[in-house]
Amino acid sequence: MRRPGGWWRTKSTPEKVETYTRWSFHFFGVIEVFALGVSAYGRTGAGLATVLCLLVVAHAAVCMLVSSRALDWTRGRRPQPVRLMWTLVVVSAVVSTTAVVIAERGPAGEVETAAGSVYGGVLCFAAGVITLGVSGRRRMVAVVGGFAVGAGLLTFPLEMPVLASVVLAGLVMVTGGFLAITSIFSLWLLNAVYALDDAKETRARLAVAEERLRFGRDLHDVMGRNLAVIALKSELAVQLSRRGRPEAVEQMIEVQRIAQESQREVRDVVRGYREAALEVELAGARGVLTAAGITAQVTGETAGLPAEVQSALGWVVREATTNVLRHGDAKKVAVTVRMSGGRVVLTVENDGVAETTGDGPSAETAGTGGTGGTGGSGGSGGSGLAGLRERLSAVDGTLEAGPAGRGVFRLTAAVPLPDATAGAALEVAS
Repeated sequence: MRRPGGWWRTKSTPEKVETYTRWSFHFFGVIEVFALGVSAYGRTGAGLATVLCLLVVAHAAVCMLVSSRALDWTRGRRPQPVRLMWTLVVVSAVVSTTAVVIAERGPAGEVETAAGSVYGGVLCFAAGVITLGVSGRRRMVAVVGGFAVGAGLLTFPLEMPVLASVVLAGLVMVTGGFLAITSIFSLWLLNAVYALDDAKETRARLAVAEERLRFGRDLHDVMGRNLAVIALKSELAVQLSRRGRPEAVEQMIEVQRIAQESQREVRDVVRGYREAALEVELAGARGVLTAAGITAQVTGETAGLPAEVQSALGWVVREATTNVLRHGDAKKVAVTVRMSGGRVVLTVENDGVAETTGDGPSAETAGTGGTGGTGGSGGSGGSGLAGLRERLSAVDGTLEAGPAGRGVFRLTAAVPLPDATAGAALEVAS
């Protein structure tokens, strides 16, 4: 069953900002309806007020549609809504002209005030919305200026003084410009959030690529010289064999020795690549999380732990940190290493988990970046948790993953210690 607000918690940070921005633009339309349309009922008769309110509602609906399509255009999901923007211009002109007619031919008194508010207000809102669908400062200024000039020209049928027309045009210019700047700043902020999210993804991919390059360099250093020697000695053995020289056997024995030595060196490289020192991984996790703007708290003592235990737990820290950076929305991460009952227990908690919903991602998925499980060692998880469980099982360890309170995801890895090592580690901890 979907929990209240679950749809919001399943969104990433950029998606939340986009939703907030989109509904902010829609809220402009709601403000327009109440400020211009509904307020007309207190200024004039019910008949004329209803006409003005309906005109404002229609105009606000078009503004909402234009702002939504323009937002999609800025994100590259739709083409530029040129026709829709011209439709808004036409609707604005029709509503303004109708307001002018009502103010000129309607009953004298407050109806002029109500119609005048509708007249100037729709032009201000339209100017602010249309700037969302254009690019470049000059075009944005031209849009606001065009609406201001149009507001001044449409006042001539009312036989307003020139000074009043200029003042009205200035008000449209200032108010429309303010709405335009607000809209543009909102789009800039949204694009900045998406850019930061893309940068975080790029940083994670670069970290993986750098590790692959390091591994490639190590293999090249190990294998390059040995393969060159093997090729040279093999060619020499071929030439000696063709001549019936007994030295060919010696050369092939040397080739065999070098090949075996190369195999050993490759195993050493791979073993060093696969092993992860817990202390190094904890320091790296603290640095990476802090650089990403996440508060990282790392506590515990790792001295005296066996190498295989440190390697297994180091991979847990590495996997959990990577998933928080790539898929979580955490503000705080706490990593704790403690000794308990002859076991070393590693706990990683973060507050970037989404609520479990009926059709959205689970809390485990949100907290572990798509590698979620059902919590506990017996759950069925994705490739990330499954890989960690395999590594921990090699040292008789267990892994539990799941929500630990509202909005908190906890990953707990426990590895038993040999009796002698457990006693020494407890002494160090004490």
